[in-house]
Amino acid sequence: MSTLAEQVSRAFALDGALATAIPGFSARAQQVEMAVRIAEALVSHRVLVAEAGTGTGKTFAYLVPALLAGGKVIVSTGTKTLQDQLFIRDLPTVRAALKVPVSFALLKGRANYVCPYHLDRNAREGRFLTAQDAADMRAIARFALSTRSGDKSECTEVREDSAAWGAATSTRDNCLGQECPLVKQCFVMQARRAAMDADVVVVNHHLFFADVVLRDEGVGELLPSCNTVMFDEAHQLPETASLFFGESVSGAQVLELARDTRSETLAAARDCVALIDASRALEKAVRDLRLVFAAEPARLAAAQAAERAEFGVQLAALSDALEHFRLTLDPQSVRSEGLANCLRRVEEMSARLVQWREPKGKDLICWVEVFSHGWTLNATPLHVADVFRHQLEGRPRAWVFTSATLAVGRDFAHYCRELGLNGIEPPPLTAQWGSPFDYGNQALLYAPTAVPHPNSPNYAEAVAKIALPLVRAAQGRAFVLCTSLKAMRRIHELLAEGLEQGGEELPLLLQGEGSRTELLERFRKLGNAVLVASHSFWEGVDVPGDALSLVVIDKLPFASPNDPVLAARVEHMERQGLSPFVHYQLPRTVITMKQGAGRLIRSERDRGVLCVCDPRMLDKAYGKVVWRSLPPMRRTRNEADAVAFLAALPPPRGT
Repeated sequence: MSTLAEQVSRAFALDGALATAIPGFSARAQQVEMAVRIAEALVSHRVLVAEAGTGTGKTFAYLVPALLAGGKVIVSTGTKTLQDQLFIRDLPTVRAALKVPVSFALLKGRANYVCPYHLDRNAREGRFLTAQDAADMRAIARFALSTRSGDKSECTEVREDSAAWGAATSTRDNCLGQECPLVKQCFVMQARRAAMDADVVVVNHHLFFADVVLRDEGVGELLPSCNTVMFDEAHQLPETASLFFGESVSGAQVLELARDTRSETLAAARDCVALIDASRALEKAVRDLRLVFAAEPARLAAAQAAERAEFGVQLAALSDALEHFRLTLDPQSVRSEGLANCLRRVEEMSARLVQWREPKGKDLICWVEVFSHGWTLNATPLHVADVFRHQLEGRPRAWVFTSATLAVGRDFAHYCRELGLNGIEPPPLTAQWGSPFDYGNQALLYAPTAVPHPNSPNYAEAVAKIALPLVRAAQGRAFVLCTSLKAMRRIHELLAEGLEQGGEELPLLLQGEGSRTELLERFRKLGNAVLVASHSFWEGVDVPGDALSLVVIDKLPFASPNDPVLAARVEHMERQGLSPFVHYQLPRTVITMKQGAGRLIRSERDRGVLCVCDPRMLDKAYGKVVWRSLPPMRRTRNEADAVAFLAALPPPRGT
């Protein structure tokens, strides 16, 4: 009987199952090597960390061995977009080609499914801020009657960011579970049952970790029976793990608790006016805490927040309001399952608030995140390595971590250290495959000369001055990726002035003028737009074709030294005698930089220029680490070369 690796090789052969069944399919050498290496890891139940450059075809490279190996497989992605793509397109295609009797299911977090109970309750109460919200609720109600999955991504009539979804879905906090009167209609329960029965389950990282920590979303029941776990977009795991292995209390959670309690009170304890009053007082405490901070969003260490005298006062007031709310709710909680659930929530919330105010142990970083209209009190672990490594110990199974950006040069030490993979036995296997794209002909990397230091006050002006001739030569079709919102807004303003003075009528888009999905759709449709953006567009954005021919990066994307989580981790590494810059900050910058650069060339036909304005990339020794990690494009320091490259491209669509 042939080995799994041999079966995989045959499937990718010129006359193999994939080429026979899929029109135009042609395996790439890197893809076949990767698939074989994954097959070997599956058979031996090893941990494999594999970097595969853009265009390798890594999705088929891990799906083919997974489906041929059999057993239960969890595939976890970084984005819901890739999750949907795998479930709707890639898995059915590979299953049909291989002719294997494999079933699969899609499982998302509960916020992605319509909740019949909350939809019905909130629709009957009819309290909506706008006429649009009311119209959206009616549309969701119609959708709920016709859908089989309840997945809100299928409800095209309602925008994904509509406020109505908050009233039509459940959260871990307000779900009534088996006590819900509409449990038989529950789309979340249906999705979980389908996942339990399926051979391959597609989840996302947030769901995977939410369940590992909270045992809440259905994956905790899946993992014990699972033979293989595949993480795609695995570069996101350290950040996601930090989020879920920590604790938080947010203003939004407290407001939701107050609103839910009020609704349940009106339904089951209408005579208890004191509980309505307590919910109003709780909402006021949330708003008062937000007013302690300036209008601008910020991330502050707990000690920094405490420097504001009013912060301690309002935090104590919030704690008192929660306790008064709990005492008022307690005797009423016997009157309905909904009120009992609200009591459980306020008790959990109070415990998390105490943990934040009086942290036990030295391994928690307590900090405050302030948004335009809200706040979150976070307790983030100093490191997640030990906790994550614990997940890998236990039943023998294969764990595959793959992404286009995991290594610094050819070194995986940083990634393995962050997730604790360096401490497992046997040690993880590692492998790296470059992109099959012809970067030497398809792309040019331009590093301009005579650029001021990034900390100089006129740096944004210098970036705009560098970008303008390139944008003109490309006739739009550009991403300008910035490392801060302040720089983004200033560069957008300067580009608008420059284009207006030159008489160019290129569409200029700015992150924040719509959702990411809407902006991307506009960018693709326009064909000659310039999008000025920050962190949201550095990764997970795919614009193949001639709509994107230029990517300008303002600075090397080092995290702000003022970030409370970074500052605490830097201090911790220094105490251990390690260089935080070498072991943490620089590797993370390289990985982010590779993600940003990866927006440019997405197919064999794409051509374009990557411009990195930051002079440190060539002036500093650490900058050369970044320089060497970027794709093997032709390189120049001459503006005329970059302009000529762009001017030689075919014009945008419709011009």
